[in-house]
Amino acid sequence: MPETQKGKRMNEHIYVGLDIGTTKICAIVASVAANNEINVLGIGKSKSEGLTRGVITHIERTVDSIKSAVQDAEAQSGVKIQSVVAGIAGDHIQSFQSRGVVAISGAEQEITQADVNRLIEDTKKIALPSDRKILHVIPQEFIVDGQDGVYEPVGMSGVRMEATVHIITGLVTATQNIIRCVQRAGVSVSDIVLEPFASSDAVLDGEEKEVGVVLIDIGGGTTDLAVFADRTIRHTAVIGIAGSKVTDDIRRGLGILTTQAEDIKLKYGHTHISSIAENHPFTIPGIGGREPMTIDTQMLCQIIQPRMEEILEIAALEIKRSGYQKHLSAGVVLTGGGALVKGTADLAREVLGMPVKIGIPKGFRGGFVREIENPMYATGVGLVLHAIKSRARGTASNVPEPKVRGDKRNILDRMKGWFDEL
Repeated sequence: MPETQKGKRMNEHIYVGLDIGTTKICAIVASVAANNEINVLGIGKSKSEGLTRGVITHIERTVDSIKSAVQDAEAQSGVKIQSVVAGIAGDHIQSFQSRGVVAISGAEQEITQADVNRLIEDTKKIALPSDRKILHVIPQEFIVDGQDGVYEPVGMSGVRMEATVHIITGLVTATQNIIRCVQRAGVSVSDIVLEPFASSDAVLDGEEKEVGVVLIDIGGGTTDLAVFADRTIRHTAVIGIAGSKVTDDIRRGLGILTTQAEDIKLKYGHTHISSIAENHPFTIPGIGGREPMTIDTQMLCQIIQPRMEEILEIAALEIKRSGYQKHLSAGVVLTGGGALVKGTADLAREVLGMPVKIGIPKGFRGGFVREIENPMYATGVGLVLHAIKSRARGTASNVPEPKVRGDKRNILDRMKGWFDEL
């Protein structure tokens, strides 16, 4: 549970989401008023220097980038940031299904929360390598005395209870490096959340999760994917190819600087050549006194489209691997900075063969609402919403006790909250 951060607004709870991305680091400060309205108080953003494919590879550069983003957010919000909920991604993330079973031994054989907690612990009795840790345990369904499709077993009568859960794991060192960098930037970590899980809170609604939807968050270093059906998350994946690879292709293809490549990608980039209405020429300044170069939108698209197709084809394989390919009536929601490149939704419809929409963060009433209504802020907004939900449920942190200041509770308490969502 995140710390309540006291600023000028003593009657409000303050929450901060810290999206530590490969190309940008973003801190979003939000408050919840007494009437439960959520207001965005400040946004801090800095260029990310120390990450590769979502994983920290240079501590000092990452610390400096986090400090810069946090200071910007503090200046805009007028709140001294004490703790944050941080996101984790990277192609080290793995997920799988697990199953557990317990006997109900109470006098009246009524299922209690303690029985549910024992069952959760049973599902976690799996052989994990010593370098990996469990990040999330997400219940899929419960089976009471052979009756499946149970989502809230507490209070039911039974003698045997089973559960299928979705377990998400990550490298211990990757988690430790996130905590270390944030702490060295002068802030504590109250929780660590898988980024596609957070993004889904920001851009998906309950109806989409019920009928079946896949979230594809195309970031800078990683493309995060989450499949939802029947109100719960069914499959997660992190793909180590994303927007920075597209930028790199432009840089190599045109022989220009990385900053120039990023600028023209955002300004002139298009991912679907057949949907380009007009083929506009544009000029790129020469390097080292060389003559400027003139290219057109279609030529640039021929560089961008193959890489974006590759990202979406890998996503299609992950959707197929989830086993829910035929149960996604709501189709695909695209978010992340990569979704801002023109034509991405058209290309996704063609490659994935499903309805596609661009996901815009939502759920806020006041403050910098217009500023955060942008796919690039989906993860940061989702981390804030996750923190608010966690506090409402009274769940604890996913951060090991010796590693962090602030709220310190047993990880078992945190897992109790998953059942409150079902």
